[in-house]
Amino acid sequence: MGGGSPTMQAVLLAPGVRDRKVVSFSRAVDALKEKDAVAGLVSTIVATSSPAPRSAFHVLDLAKVVDLFRAWRRALPDVRPYYAVKCNPEPALVGALAALGAGFDCASRAEIEAVLALGVHPRHIVYANPCKPEPHLEYAAEVGVGLATYDSEEEVAKVRRCHPGCELLLRLKGPDGGEAKVDLGTKYGAHADEVVPLLLAAQRAGVAVAGVSFHVGSGASRVGVYRGAIEAARAAFDAAAALGMPPMRVLDIGGGFTAGATFDEAAAVINDALVRCFGDLPCVEVISEPGRYFAETAFTLAARVIGKRTRGAVREYWIDDGLYGSLNCIIMDHYVPRPRPLASPRPGDKTHTSTVFGPTCDSLDTVVTGYQLPEMSVGDWLIFEDMGAYTTASGSNFNGFATSEMMVYVANSS
Repeated sequence: MGGGSPTMQAVLLAPGVRDRKVVSFSRAVDALKEKDAVAGLVSTIVATSSPAPRSAFHVLDLAKVVDLFRAWRRALPDVRPYYAVKCNPEPALVGALAALGAGFDCASRAEIEAVLALGVHPRHIVYANPCKPEPHLEYAAEVGVGLATYDSEEEVAKVRRCHPGCELLLRLKGPDGGEAKVDLGTKYGAHADEVVPLLLAAQRAGVAVAGVSFHVGSGASRVGVYRGAIEAARAAFDAAAALGMPPMRVLDIGGGFTAGATFDEAAAVINDALVRCFGDLPCVEVISEPGRYFAETAFTLAARVIGKRTRGAVREYWIDDGLYGSLNCIIMDHYVPRPRPLASPRPGDKTHTSTVFGPTCDSLDTVVTGYQLPEMSVGDWLIFEDMGAYTTASGSNFNGFATSEMMVYVANSS
């Protein structure tokens, strides 16, 4: 993706991007060589940045985001993505997606504020949290965010008090069997026998229901689950019509998509189900809430070795990011770390059974154990790929190591 293309030019001029220094580098088509290209960029950052980075940082490749957006439009041409800001709120990523035409799924006042600050119009935001604090809901009313999800009668009453002009999406529990990394159905979503009572609650309160939403879970591996979810959504549309409610106009098919072959399989199931279940309702707008799809593979983490201990044949290393920082995804998001040294190993270099610890004083802060690494020294760097989903967004400042201070270098590969 060349920086001279109109699409990339729009991204580079987007709020959140245009005031950042964007580093260009060559990205190979082959996946393995692409990783080497990113490693080369990290090496360049370490060697040439002034001042040189002395602590962990991330690299965001904007061209990767553009490629992913194009792939989305090819696979799901009739589904507009509303990026789930909670996945990774990095302003350059949010700004790039806005320039590409995405809407946004926000879950709090702070997320709404962050998106509005980048020039996004309130009508391109869905307040996709089924249980909203009243002050946050009042703020949404003030700034004109007028579409939100719900899955309880209490939420209807809250919306009537705090934001009576808001339109609602009835959040349905996704079908079981998707084998998702994170099953959101244990916390959110109306069961089948709750649909009519929840529609009636909104009807009695005089709060408009614009449509239906669902989420099959984050990182679902069994894509057939989308078929059942879309069928349940159509049943809810029909139930609303039977109650004499105004025609619904929005179907939100949720998020949890992972880039790659699984996404293509899911898209085929979704397209088929939409034709079968909603083909007779051409006025329905279909949206989605992808987070990890756009964020996960676009970010790379570089972490610096800050300590070392040798115990016989075993090597133990400390790095300046860990389970309380952006690598919290190991626990919270089932990320499998496969760190590799930034410096290319020389032919014949021996590897050692190694443990890598994070920087805090908690023994739980262990990144990998029994992992094969070549001999490393304090000051060397490790690279972690696919580090954009639920990483810095979920980190903390435990023990004084502030995830919020971690640098993000913005890049554009061609």
